[in-house]
Amino acid sequence: MGHGHSHGPTGHVTGRYRGRLAITFALVLGFLIVEVLVALSSGSLALLSDAGHMTADVVALGAALLAATVATRPDRTGRRTFGFYRGEVFASGLTVLIMLAVAVFVVVEAVGRFGDPPEVQSLPMLIVGVLGLVVNVISMVLLHGGSRESLNVRGAYAEVIADAAGSIGVIAAALAIRFTGQLWWDPVIAVALGLFVAVRALLLGREVLKVLGQEVPTGISVARMRSDLAAIDGVRDVHDLHVWTLTSGMHVLTTHLVIAPDSADRVLATAQELLAETYGIEHATVQTETSDARCQSLDW
Repeated sequence: MGHGHSHGPTGHVTGRYRGRLAITFALVLGFLIVEVLVALSSGSLALLSDAGHMTADVVALGAALLAATVATRPDRTGRRTFGFYRGEVFASGLTVLIMLAVAVFVVVEAVGRFGDPPEVQSLPMLIVGVLGLVVNVISMVLLHGGSRESLNVRGAYAEVIADAAGSIGVIAAALAIRFTGQLWWDPVIAVALGLFVAVRALLLGREVLKVLGQEVPTGISVARMRSDLAAIDGVRDVHDLHVWTLTSGMHVLTTHLVIAPDSADRVLATAQELLAETYGIEHATVQTETSDARCQSLDW
């Protein structure tokens, strides 16, 4: 039997952007505190809904930063044979719950305001919306390079882009109220932002469930992979092929290859090279066995 010894480049790539993730996290957290205070003092539900969205993003950015910092720590208990990589997935699940709770609160509150919208101070809304957009643009610049190399950083980058959309919504609501005097713009924009947050939460939740359910990673065809492995010279059969995602950008595979006698080393090296270069799987456990070996195949 043999296995690839590399966990792949993702952790190292994310580590290179750890400082930028930390700066982005600090910027967004600082702005969130300001936004909550102004939302409560101005009475703007749109601003409060964007603050709820920002809260979820702070958790998501914190999870990305935590994953970049903790994921490569060795387990000293001997009980976590996969290390701490799944921590990012559980943090993402928490983010989903927070986002859904915020969305429900905002929509329910907004519906109650349509009949008798309270007075809203549009100038503080406008100032905070513009400030938020500036913070988001700075964060996008910081994370843009890493979003091309690391799925972890790409997720944080997507959160910042969504924040920018929320800030634009707050600016639009503030301008509409200021120039039309119609207070119903605030709950309308709040509902739109609440639904936007809910949709994003459901999409993220689907990805979390796919990882926890150990589904085949997106973009990988098991049938094609099985065919490619079977085509290796010396391989007679492929069975017990399983591939799943451990954490963002880190896919894991196990399989059994029935091989011709005296071809184990060559087959193993070729299989590992194929999986790494064609499918991006650098942590693969491949068991080689001859046709007369006793192996109980499991059809999962």
